Amino acid sequence: MCRLMGYVSKEKSTFDSVVGADFEEFVTLSSVHCDGWGVATINRDELLPHVERAAEAAVESETFDDVIHGNSSDGGLLHLRWATKGLPVNENNTHPFAYKDFSFIHNGALFPPEALEPSIRPDLLPLIKGDTDSERYFYFLVTKIEELGLVEGCKAAVNFIRASVDYSSINAMVMTENSWVVICEFHPDRAPDWAPDDYYELKYKQSSEGVLVASTGWNQPGWEILPHHTMLVVDRSALSAEVIAL
Repeated sequence: MCRLMGYVSKEKSTFDSVVGADFEEFVTLSSVHCDGWGVATINRDELLPHVERAAEAAVESETFDDVIHGNSSDGGLLHLRWATKGLPVNENNTHPFAYKDFSFIHNGALFPPEALEPSIRPDLLPLIKGDTDSERYFYFLVTKIEELGLVEGCKAAVNFIRASVDYSSINAMVMTENSWVVICEFHPDRAPDWAPDDYYELKYKQSSEGVLVASTGWNQPGWEILPHHTMLVVDRSALSAEVIAL
């Protein structure tokens, strides 16, 4: 189980600047979600994302602080990992994952982790480096996106999983140089025993300066809840956001 955050903005910025004073409260969630952190940034004028990650707790990592303050971008994803039981803690299993201009983060679990492998395009399978269901989810999304386009591909992939695969949550964020899709799909009754009822919820806020989305568990005054069984589709040029039903 993990914590997700992402933003797109009019001007290049950093996560702490976009979020403000409450960003440190989000980072403290890594005291539990302590098995790795990762950041992917991609500007609108770039073709490939820049990814930095480490299999350590963000709250205890000097490298994390350097990456957060040293990467100014008009779009980025941030992931705090709490490893699914049985999956190793190492860099290959740490999010984000990236391919071409796609970067991706996920919160939840699919069972078994390799459930989607038969549905991944064969030429993408050798790109899988780790053990996680999340990386396989990513390449399944890529398979459907390159077949159907970003929005329809994400929708088709999620609805296939809903119908065919056992999962706790497939909440995810997929960012490209032009667009950003946030997937909100989970089973509320499959959160950790200790977790609050809103553990899997995603919240967002939008202004003329950009769009910010994140998992719960920290101070988010004035944020809107992204409805369950939906996707938030963001046009990075217009900074417009639309909620689409799955």
